[in-house]
Formats: sequence, C-alpha cells, structure tokens
Amino acid sequence: MELGALGAVGRGSLMATITHVHTLAYAAEMLGEDVELLQAIIWSGDNLTYGAIISVYTGPDETITALTDDGVDELSDMLREARRTTQTWHGFLDAFVGDPELATRFKAQPPR
Repeated sequence: MELGALGAVGRGSLMATITHVHTLAYAAEMLGEDVELLQAIIWSGDNLTYGAIISVYTGPDETITALTDDGVDELSDMLREARRTTQTWHGFLDAFVGDPELATRFKAQPPR
C-alpha cells in the first residue's frame, strides 16, 4: 500500500472518513453533562484534536456544533481526569471556562 505525503489527501493517501457526528446537545446528554460546560470547553478549537469539532451549516449564517466520536471520547476522558479531586476540577474550570459566572456555577457542583 502506498501512502501519500503527510497531510496530503488524494490518490495513495489514507484519511479517516467521518460518517456521522453528534450535536453538542446530544453529546452532553450522552455524557450526562451540562451543554453549557461542553460549549465552554470547545469554544477554543485548540482544546480537542483537530477535526473532532465540526460546524454544521444549517443556513447562510447559521451553524450548529457537532462532535465526532473521537471528540466525544476526548471530552469524556478530559472530564473524567478533571473530576478526580475538587482541586483538579477547579483548576480545569479555571483553564477551560472563560466565563467566570459559568465557572463559579460549575465549581459549586462537586466533582463526580
């Protein structure tokens, strides 16, 4: 099997095909999380692996955010690690939630 140059897509290269995605609201439901928390985490596209967050255009100026299976897995792992202790949870919220009001609301909830 011949592989193309790294980063090249075309004849001879391999690229994973995304066949379905999960809306952010559904991902929150699947993970038992608050959708606002997930929105705050993914607000910066740098928090998940490139390609894990998808924008779905529903109109000329309208989009919804969706996650690939890998994106849902990454969020799940990230949140599980963050919730190990109250200290790691608060540090995580300080690092990933830019809205102080939201961060305070989530800090009031004990890590699960």
